[in-house]
Amino acid sequence: MKDLNRREMLRFLSRLGLSAAGMTAFSCLGQGCIKDLGSISVQDALGMVNSGLTVMQAGLKTVEDITPEQAYYIGRSTGAILVQQYKPYWNRSANLYLNMVGQSLAQFSQMPILYDGYHFLLLDSDDINAFATPSGLIFVTRGLVRCCSDEDMLAAVLAHEIAHVQLKHGLGAIKASRINSFLNVAATEGGKYLDADAAEKLDQVFESSLDDIVNTMVQSGYSKSQEYDADMGAVGILEKTGYYPAALPAMLQNMESKLVSGRHDFFATHPSPANRIAKLQSGQYGAMEMKYSSKVRFARFARQTRGV
Repeated sequence: MKDLNRREMLRFLSRLGLSAAGMTAFSCLGQGCIKDLGSISVQDALGMVNSGLTVMQAGLKTVEDITPEQAYYIGRSTGAILVQQYKPYWNRSANLYLNMVGQSLAQFSQMPILYDGYHFLLLDSDDINAFATPSGLIFVTRGLVRCCSDEDMLAAVLAHEIAHVQLKHGLGAIKASRINSFLNVAATEGGKYLDADAAEKLDQVFESSLDDIVNTMVQSGYSKSQEYDADMGAVGILEKTGYYPAALPAMLQNMESKLVSGRHDFFATHPSPANRIAKLQSGQYGAMEMKYSSKVRFARFARQTRGV
């Protein structure tokens, strides 16, 4: 059994993510390693994956054409890079609770079913931030959880990140030139094994695509219009799920009192909370009446996030 380093993993995923044959072959591979494929050598398996490029749709031109399977591999790899920058917070009960709330919200989103579903994880950081990968991996820092006074506010945070997924904002961070490069390699090399130069080009494009997404999430942030759209999407999800939509502006008010100017977290990658609240109030929902979480939800939040 041979362990894969990061670059080898990216090389494998870049090929797998571009072909239907790759999706089938991937089921033969373990998490993070290449397993013995019986009578089929690793080289032959790679050849099968490379040849599978020929089934790629010729019309793949935009983010909208990226399949759920491809989004999964992109998102999984993005998440792997992200947890190298932020240490996961291994509190089992808190993470189970986060997933319980998140899974409930996801079922009322416009994209309730993903290739591998939604997964939620706490990050051990005092930064005030949250991230969503294209595949539905959603990360929330402990610092952001502390901005929430009750379960409805936590639900507002998660609903905002789910909205980013359903609006495909993460995939939209991939530069159009990357997709064109994928196509050029696929068109040139489809139907035969990739030679070393073509494989290297594909690796570079795939890795650069991941960097586009991670840099957008962590460094530059989405555009103001994308953040406002995610807020509106979050309000719709909250309303359908039975949480109070007003929990979103309430959470933003809490956040504003805790943000530190100059610190590279939510403050640096999002419009100001005040502007987001004003945008929400000027939208279809108007000035939302603040209601407090039910006693059951309030007690559950206090119990499950104790110590976070």
